[in-house]
Amino acid sequence: MLHTKSSKPLQTTGALLLALLLLFCIVPVSLASDGPTSAEYGVVLNLSGKQRMLSQKMSKEIMLVALGIDTEKNLANLAKTSGLFDKTLKGLRNGSSELHLPPTNAKRILRQLDKVDTIWAGFYPVVQAILKSKAVTKDQVATMAKNNLPLLKEMNKAVGLYEKDAKKGGLKSDPSLAATLNLSGKQRMLTQKMSKEFLLVAYGYNVDDNKLSLLETYSLFERTLKGLRDGDETLGLSATTQPRILAQLAVVEGLWAKFKPIVTYGADPKTTSIPKEKIEVLANTNLPLLKNMNKAVGMYAKEAGK
Repeated sequence: MLHTKSSKPLQTTGALLLALLLLFCIVPVSLASDGPTSAEYGVVLNLSGKQRMLSQKMSKEIMLVALGIDTEKNLANLAKTSGLFDKTLKGLRNGSSELHLPPTNAKRILRQLDKVDTIWAGFYPVVQAILKSKAVTKDQVATMAKNNLPLLKEMNKAVGLYEKDAKKGGLKSDPSLAATLNLSGKQRMLTQKMSKEFLLVAYGYNVDDNKLSLLETYSLFERTLKGLRDGDETLGLSATTQPRILAQLAVVEGLWAKFKPIVTYGADPKTTSIPKEKIEVLANTNLPLLKNMNKAVGMYAKEAGK
């Protein structure tokens, strides 16, 4: 009787140990070999690409505050934009259940994120100082103008590395969607980059250089928008065939038709100053363009997850 009673706890303990061994030894190996799923790659490409846009959106918001346009509103937007950039940057590295991001394991991507972190460590304190003082100095404009493009470029390199990984393993249903997700996501950034460049021209900061950059940015946006719809071999884009995405791109095209004249005015060599009315029009129309482009990106991300 004593032997029978003592054997049951031993059997239970053995079963528990076996279960723990299976949990800690077998499951991690399986996860490591499988890597991110197609849906996870879609989220990673979407949110890493969105970081490029956020770098330009917060720069635009700094310029709107500097120009005295809806100061309180744009300070609030700046706080949200910079906070989301910081949260997403951490999530890309470590994973985030809130953002549905898996952690990054590829060493070369982690090294690239280190470079982004280094620039961000110098950029974020400037944003926080602006939020605290509720004003933007000329020196802060100059610091933003100097550092926002390195932040964008290093983040863009990270997106390119994620895209390569996705083509190799994750987006098995249609590897070409990796390029489409990258460039459609980049369109969001271009809406904010051209807005920032317009505002730098309006502020009078490096006017000639920013006019040239503005011309290049809106020209690329227009070409990519057409390429997303019809395909563009040079850009690596296949034509979009899904009716609902084509309908969304048509919405973006309608908004672009109204937005383009504003940025064209800003880039015109003959433009010597930009009146406040045009600045306000840009401030009110860039976000609908961004939001509707973002809807299209979300649709592409869903296709990638199938």
